[in-house]
Amino acid sequence: MAENENGAAQAPQLKMNVLTQFVRDMSFENILAQKGSAGNPQPDVQVQVNLDAKKRTADHQFEVAMKLNITAKNKEDGAEMFILELDYAGVFHVEGVPEDQLHPFLLIECPRMLFPFVRRIVSDVTRDGGFPPLNLETIDFVALYRSELQRRAQEQQAAEQPIAN
Repeated sequence: MAENENGAAQAPQLKMNVLTQFVRDMSFENILAQKGSAGNPQPDVQVQVNLDAKKRTADHQFEVAMKLNITAKNKEDGAEMFILELDYAGVFHVEGVPEDQLHPFLLIECPRMLFPFVRRIVSDVTRDGGFPPLNLETIDFVALYRSELQRRAQEQQAAEQPIAN
């Protein structure tokens, strides 16, 4: 820890920069057009989000990936209308985050920085794919992080349970 003029300990300054961001992989399939369906179907849209973070070889650099799997089905008959898969990543320079807070920081704050760009891509791709633009609702990355921690804890607990005969 650094010291200020009075000799008191001072927490290190938080630094976060987005070094780059990019589409790693993307796929859009307009199933409705392929089937030649007509009419004005009402979509039921489901969005799945997965996050991943990993340390890069350079000091203080991390790659954070946001993977979305979006499906739209017709509300009337459940027929698939489109599927959009997007793997979007950012490379971040992060300093001053305590080690015990780094994991949540990478999986909450970094995706928050990427989300506006992901939302724009999803909107453009669905519009260009022949549908009204899909404007994603804001994602609560804190709730998503907590949910994943809870899921992992339950998985670990289930794995430790003795198998009944």
